[in-house]
Amino acid sequence: MRYPASILALLDELERLPGIGPKSAQRIAYWLLTSEQADPQRLSDAIVHAKETIHFCPQCFDFAEGELCEVCANPRRDSTQLCVVAEPRDATAIERTGEYHGLYHVLHGVISPLDGIGPQQLKVAELMSRLGDTSISEVIIATNPNVEGETTATYLARMIKPLQIKVTRIASGLPVGGDLEFADEVTLGRAMEARREL
Repeated sequence: MRYPASILALLDELERLPGIGPKSAQRIAYWLLTSEQADPQRLSDAIVHAKETIHFCPQCFDFAEGELCEVCANPRRDSTQLCVVAEPRDATAIERTGEYHGLYHVLHGVISPLDGIGPQQLKVAELMSRLGDTSISEVIIATNPNVEGETTATYLARMIKPLQIKVTRIASGLPVGGDLEFADEVTLGRAMEARREL
C-alpha cells in the first residue's frame, strides 16, 4: 500500500523505537491519526517534557528529575550496599521487588567486545571513584545472566576485590539469557536474596 509522504515519515520514526516493527508502527500511526487531537498532543507534550526535565543522576547515573535521583536523595537507603546494574530499567525492576534498600550504580551497558564496547565506554571509572570515596561494604553485581553480563560481572569483581569490598552476584533465579526488566518480582526478589560472593 502506498502511503502519503507524511505517513511514511511517521512510520519510519516509529520503527526506530525499540521493539517496534512495521506492523506495530502501523497500528500506532493509525491510532495517532484517528484519535482525538488531544490524545497525540498529550503524548507529544509528555515526551517533550520528559526530555527537558530528566537527566542522569550525577551520583549513580540513573534517571533523575531533581539534582539527584530519588534513591540517592533518600537518606533512609542503606549506603553500605551498592547494586551495579547495566541500565536504568534494571534498577527499576529490582526496586519493584521491594527486597533491596541500598543504592545503585548504572553502567549504561555491558562489556561486549564484539560490539566494540569495553569498560572505557561504561561508567566503570565512575564506579571505582565512588567506591574509593564512600563507606560501601558490599557491591552487588546485577547484570543479566548472559555472556556479556557474566563478562562484565567478572571484570568488575576483579577490579573491586583489591579494595577489600565484598562483591556478590545475584543468584541465578533468572533464566540464562534473560533480561532483568522482564523478570517477575518474585523471581527477581529471590535472586536478590540468594546472591553469592564472586
